[in-house]
Amino acid sequence: MGGQAKIDYGVRRLRPTTPAFDRLKEESRLEGYWMLVRLADGWASGRDKFLKRGEALFGAWHGAELAGVCGLNIDPYFEGRDHGRVRHLFVSAGHRRAGLGRMLVETVIDRARQYFTLLNTRAPREAFAFYERLGFQRVESEEFVSHRMVFGKGS
Repeated sequence: MGGQAKIDYGVRRLRPTTPAFDRLKEESRLEGYWMLVRLADGWASGRDKFLKRGEALFGAWHGAELAGVCGLNIDPYFEGRDHGRVRHLFVSAGHRRAGLGRMLVETVIDRARQYFTLLNTRAPREAFAFYERLGFQRVESEEFVSHRMVFGKGS
């Protein structure tokens, strides 16, 4: 995909119960990433269906192919409901470096702004620069947060 002209993607809400999601989940697992397996398990058990206030799960589609996933939850590591959390970001290898991760996280940020005072994530070190380019600030002192974006709401 890398050499082609701009590819069109559509981002919309996702239910992780489709064969397209299963293919992406298997790709992530084979790469050693377990976030989509955890996502599917949480959904199947009813533990996390992204249904609480402000929550959403998004998929980025290229035609019938699910090319990426990113979710927004109320942050389970904090009391109260005013902290959002970026969850389960994964982009298929064939669609990386096309701006898809940015598109998914920006979709989550736009939604989070409407419901939360701040947005947290715990990113792997190799993703620090990605989140910082999107406007997240590095957090050094918290176990479950590597980066945070604070929205301009009084709290």
